[in-house]
Amino acid sequence: MEVCSVLEVDVNGQETFLVDKDIVAQYSGKFSKLFGKSSSGSTRKLKVIFHDFPGGAEGFELMLRFCYGNGKTDITPSNLVLAHCAAEFMEMKESVAGLSNLSAQTEKLLPETSYWTWSDLLIALKQCQNIESVSDSSSMLGKCLDSLVGRLVLGCEASPCPSTCSPDSSGLRFSCDSKSTESIKTNFSHSTWWFDDLVFLSPPNIEKLVQSMLVRKLDQVVISRFLLFYQKAKFSTAATEAKRKIIEMIIDMHRNMDQSCVSCKTLFGILRLTLGLNISKCSRNKLENMIGSQLDQATLDNLLVPSPYGISYLYDVNLILRFLKAFLGQGKTSLITPIRMKKVAILVDLYIAEIAPDPCLKPSKFMALATALPDYARDSYDELYHAMDMYLKVHAGLCEEERVKISCGLNYEKLSAEACLHLSRNTNFPSNSAVQALISQQSKLSNLLQGTPTTPSSTSFTDSPGSSSDAGKKGRKGKTSEQVVLYSGKFDVSADNENLRAHLQGMQWRVMELEKICKKMQTQMAKISKSRASGNSYALSLPKLCS
Repeated sequence: MEVCSVLEVDVNGQETFLVDKDIVAQYSGKFSKLFGKSSSGSTRKLKVIFHDFPGGAEGFELMLRFCYGNGKTDITPSNLVLAHCAAEFMEMKESVAGLSNLSAQTEKLLPETSYWTWSDLLIALKQCQNIESVSDSSSMLGKCLDSLVGRLVLGCEASPCPSTCSPDSSGLRFSCDSKSTESIKTNFSHSTWWFDDLVFLSPPNIEKLVQSMLVRKLDQVVISRFLLFYQKAKFSTAATEAKRKIIEMIIDMHRNMDQSCVSCKTLFGILRLTLGLNISKCSRNKLENMIGSQLDQATLDNLLVPSPYGISYLYDVNLILRFLKAFLGQGKTSLITPIRMKKVAILVDLYIAEIAPDPCLKPSKFMALATALPDYARDSYDELYHAMDMYLKVHAGLCEEERVKISCGLNYEKLSAEACLHLSRNTNFPSNSAVQALISQQSKLSNLLQGTPTTPSSTSFTDSPGSSSDAGKKGRKGKTSEQVVLYSGKFDVSADNENLRAHLQGMQWRVMELEKICKKMQTQMAKISKSRASGNSYALSLPKLCS
């Protein structure tokens, strides 16, 4: 009876092959194990079913050509990945009777990936990605990615054309016809021509690609642009879960870059994309910390992020508080300069003024923003006072205790004379605020009068019952200048004490300037009183909520 050696092989449900098991078993360790102990006289029909053969029917056919060709087949860059993975799957590392094995042949060719054309690299990458779910092609993928990045680092002048490209002897340059090259140069810059070619890669492989780029020190600004290009290209057809994975990958990759190469505008653009995607808390924290570290470069429009679903506030105040926490956290590393701090203070004051009209904004959140920055960050508290005034007008139902807490966020010493005058008559604020504003202005006037260098005569002036300090305590502001002038006349100024004479002359000049300021303040007070009587309030620029 004739021995049956015909084997039926179903490859991934794609195609069925009839093969001679004895021939294949000579080169395949997998088949040798399966049929090595089978009865030599068996006549029953044999069938093998593969569900996860790498490369499917194409990969299996490539393996068969090697077996039926007595250990020889034409291996090229376009089929090297399939041949290598098929050989690994079929355990073709050690062939019977010392015959050639496919794994050894493919491994010898792997180092030559650096000499492949651009189109060959793309084909190999696509094959690696298609079979990575059924075979361990990570080593091949890594070699192809490294070769591709090395090609990019060399700074190719134009994108290669798969139909016209051919490698030269060095394998490091591309050759395209002049017409297609000129067309590509017109449409792409030399640093971004490759963007569209790599969009087919999955997020995990894009991550591997970018990591290789960072190691090879490719321009990180270009890398960031590519990631955003990739996101835009993928989002048009991706499902929500796929979008989430893409954004998380993009955030992680930007986190690994030099932050000086990542613009604040880019980060806020990524932030907008995360809205509604429910990305992981870890990725969100990374993004917020990156934005917080560059908060001084942000604009008001950047900060006006809508609140998450279920939150009554119009804008996401908690998000801004987290940005501020991240920004101030740099203080431990001495990265916050006074200029950066003041820029953030100006930005925060604009933001507070914008959200102040929100009727749902709780006093605790408002105060958390108002007091988030240290006092030295602000040279003036006028803008914060304006925002507080707007908030108290909108939230007219606040109790006295809450109003007091809000007013405690002001530094009255850093309010302008105009703001203090307005505050002294502002019924929205608690009464103690008006008193503190008046005391602050009185203190400023006294300091102005006493601003001479420390000398025995000036000390007597300060301690004298007729000094401006006593005049301030008695509330007789209008007679301050007269008291200073009269008191100065009591000094016995000898002709040889020119320094003291110069001090007194300087003091009298400052008193004259003070009189001008007082007259100006009185005029402004009259205008404000007239304005309040006609129903107009302190002139403010209305935030977007009110416009």
